[in-house]
Amino acid sequence: METALYCLVRALVALLQALPLTWVARLGRSGGGLAYWLDARHRRVTLRNLTMCFGPEKSPAELRALAHENFRRIGENYACAIKTAAMSFEELRPRVEFVGDARIVSPPGDRKPRGVVAAIGHFGNFELYARFGQFAPAYKCATTYRGLRQPSINRLLQTLRERSGCLFFERRFDAPALKAFMNQPGVMLGLLSDQSGGSLRGPFLGHECSTTAAPAIFALRYHCALITGICYRVGLARWRIEAGSEIPTRENGQPRSTAAIMRDVNLAFEAAVRRDPTNWFWVHRRWKPAKSEAGVPPATPSVSPALNGTGASGPAGRRDARPTISEPIPGTRNPEAGQ
Repeated sequence: METALYCLVRALVALLQALPLTWVARLGRSGGGLAYWLDARHRRVTLRNLTMCFGPEKSPAELRALAHENFRRIGENYACAIKTAAMSFEELRPRVEFVGDARIVSPPGDRKPRGVVAAIGHFGNFELYARFGQFAPAYKCATTYRGLRQPSINRLLQTLRERSGCLFFERRFDAPALKAFMNQPGVMLGLLSDQSGGSLRGPFLGHECSTTAAPAIFALRYHCALITGICYRVGLARWRIEAGSEIPTRENGQPRSTAAIMRDVNLAFEAAVRRDPTNWFWVHRRWKPAKSEAGVPPATPSVSPALNGTGASGPAGRRDARPTISEPIPGTRNPEAGQ
């Protein structure tokens, strides 16, 4: 079964990469529109999420229109991600723009820039985040992922991704390699941070949900600048990736709590969702109830001090117990990786 699935995926990849990018985008939109009618489970999740967040301000018809367009966008994004993975920097440059603080997007070339942790989300063609290093060669770029259950398909997917020049660390097994990477100068680590998961809980779009603490933990642990990165669709097969303003990780010389830092990250994500609601990944169950609400006592999170310990103190000067997470490498929860 895995061999048959691999052959099917490989053929689909070859077909999409052989077509012009705009054709791929239109095919993806058509496929996403069809999936809206065929995939009842994810359609219900999307409508439930949109109604919860925008129900007071939009009619049922408007919410359905948003959901339908969201499926089209997701189809377009996935199809285009396969195509753009095979495109050279010269081919991609007219289609993608990176903007933001010049100190981060285009740092001076006479010295290594300060390390950066980028809290990124499932906005637009989010696989394009990995191409940042080609636009800003002063940085060594990396991210984390979780491998698929099918080894052959996982190898195919990673082969596509690694053409970007970005390093990929498997978050269950590559902790030592990631630690060594983060101890180098001029690094940028992108962490998908907009899905359910992690030990923190806080508001997002007006409703409480769990949030990974990974961006705050890594920024504090390795003394990196912390920013957000949002990929906006600005036209058919055209994207603009905006690096947000630096989020402070310290206040009055002391580390801020991870909860406060991630609250600022979520506020930036909220603004991006409101700016273009169909550009985000609404098919994910972002607002899962806490385990204690479901009748299960919440687990005490554990953490590897080598990777995640920050030594941070809360406002009262005590050690902050919140910079913890239960995974070996905190970070992404990737829908295409079966998580």
